[in-house]
Amino acid sequence: MSLKDGLILEFLAEHDLELPAKPLYRNLNRHGHEIGYSTVRQRLGVLEDYGLIEKVDEAGYYAISSNGEAYLAGNLDVSELESED
Repeated sequence: MSLKDGLILEFLAEHDLELPAKPLYRNLNRHGHEIGYSTVRQRLGVLEDYGLIEKVDEAGYYAISSNGEAYLAGNLDVSELESED
């Protein structure tokens, strides 16, 4: 997990959003978080691999998963998760 992972998870949870990479990148920066588009794309893949976010449709929209919510609440240790790759 990187600091950017927590930022992405918190943003999706706090705003109750389903977003693809580009709008997520734009909104993160609009809200004062300095993060690059390539970083957002890369981290979304990692977060999905570990089940902390889920793709909600084939258009590439992502939402925080129940595991992601549990992680943010302090009820899940990510070291216990395995990548789906």
